[in-house]
Amino acid sequence: MRHDRHRGGGVTGVVDLDGVRVEYDDVVAVEELSVAVRDGELFCLLGPSGCGKTTTLRTIAGFETPTAGRVALDGTPVTGRPPYERDCATVFQDWALFPNKSVLENVAFGPKMTGVSASERRERARERLATVEMSEYADTRPSALSGGQKQRVALARALAVDPDVLLLDEPLSNLDKRLRETMQLEIKRIQERLETPMLYVTHDQDEAFTLADRIGIMNDGRLVQVGAPGAVYDDPVNRFVESFLGSTNFVEGRVVESATGGGPEGRVDVEFPALDVVAGVPAARSLSAGDGVIASARPETIDLAPATEGAASTDGGTASRPGSESDGDDGVPDAVRLVGTVSEVVHRGSTVRQYVTVGDGVDLFVERPATRAANVAAGERVRLSWDASDCYYFGPDDRRVRV
Repeated sequence: MRHDRHRGGGVTGVVDLDGVRVEYDDVVAVEELSVAVRDGELFCLLGPSGCGKTTTLRTIAGFETPTAGRVALDGTPVTGRPPYERDCATVFQDWALFPNKSVLENVAFGPKMTGVSASERRERARERLATVEMSEYADTRPSALSGGQKQRVALARALAVDPDVLLLDEPLSNLDKRLRETMQLEIKRIQERLETPMLYVTHDQDEAFTLADRIGIMNDGRLVQVGAPGAVYDDPVNRFVESFLGSTNFVEGRVVESATGGGPEGRVDVEFPALDVVAGVPAARSLSAGDGVIASARPETIDLAPATEGAASTDGGTASRPGSESDGDDGVPDAVRLVGTVSEVVHRGSTVRQYVTVGDGVDLFVERPATRAANVAAGERVRLSWDASDCYYFGPDDRRVRV
């Protein structure tokens, strides 16, 4: 850690937002947002366009004034202060380098504005250029640099003022995929070496998972979930988080009475009409008969195999029925088995995605590494199967159903 930060006897965040609300006329851009960025961490704000993540960053930087709530940096309230009175630096997606200045002069500009002597700011600028491996371009003009090189200079310029926190607003969005992935690793390496706290705004899930120590997921101006990358992926709090963090198969269902008039404790029976399936779901306590349920079957949890001779030949799907070896205690199967037709095979570089039409015209997809994908083509009959307990379930309020 760069510093020990204490307030009121306890450690506080480098950035503290408490109940922040930002309005533009009748539009609420950010609503009741409370979060802390810890010292030394890289925190990603992740969400779709228009969800309020950039507004949140601009509010921290001082470019927006919250309608309500409190902003503090390093334990000091800064809600009403202008940007130049906040010890933070911002890197924007358009880089905003001065075209008439050399790379070294661009990096030294921030320290110059804060009154640092000429010799010291040049030394600091050279140190930061070395940090981003751009020392040999010190005398070059920005127009002669590639996109990735410009981004490195913009990062060095922000770091040259030695900010308490660095704010980055989708800084890699203008780069091609290969260069963007390279720069993600570079930013992570620099952050770990300097331990400069960073708040990084992005709409790219892969970018957030590559960079972040913690991720805050935003939707419609609200902070929906905060946690380590693995935690938010493995334990989504609602349907939005599940859909946004990766591709999945959503299937609508409804809770029904089980064959014995009530399933075992911690389990209900859910009918999925479009699939013509009833499956035992380990999520009983918060669901009642008649409740709508959305099941998420992730493509990696679904097994696909060519249909064997004697399999159902109709276009609809088939499934395990009461009395099979995979039945639960009430005779309702815990495994879903369907027969369908491959509608499309998409090669996605290292993976293969196979779309299958089952049941009442429902399209499901399976995805595997190219070396492990089943050798089937469009038009072929296949079997799909998955364990109902491997799915995530979301109730009528779209919140994750807990056992």
